[in-house]
Amino acid sequence: MPKQKLLHLIVAFAITGAAMPARALTQDELVAKLQAAGYASISDVKSTAEGITAKAMKNGKPVRLVIDSSGQVREQN
Repeated sequence: MPKQKLLHLIVAFAITGAAMPARALTQDELVAKLQAAGYASISDVKSTAEGITAKAMKNGKPVRLVIDSSGQVREQN
C-alpha cells in the first residue's frame, strides 16, 4: 500500500475513532456519574442483557436504573 494512502487511512481512523473502541466506565466512574446526576445510595450494580442495571435513591424515592452502552441513564419503575 502506498505511504500516502496509508496515511489517509490512519487520519480517517483517527478522525472517526474507528481504530479505538470506546472505553467502558469502571464501576467507580459509573457511581460518580450517577451521583453527579442526583442519585444516592447506589447499589446492586450488575451487567445484564439490557445494559448495566443498578438500584438507587432519587428525591427520597427508590429507582431502578438501566445504563446503556452509550452511557444513557434510564429510570425504570
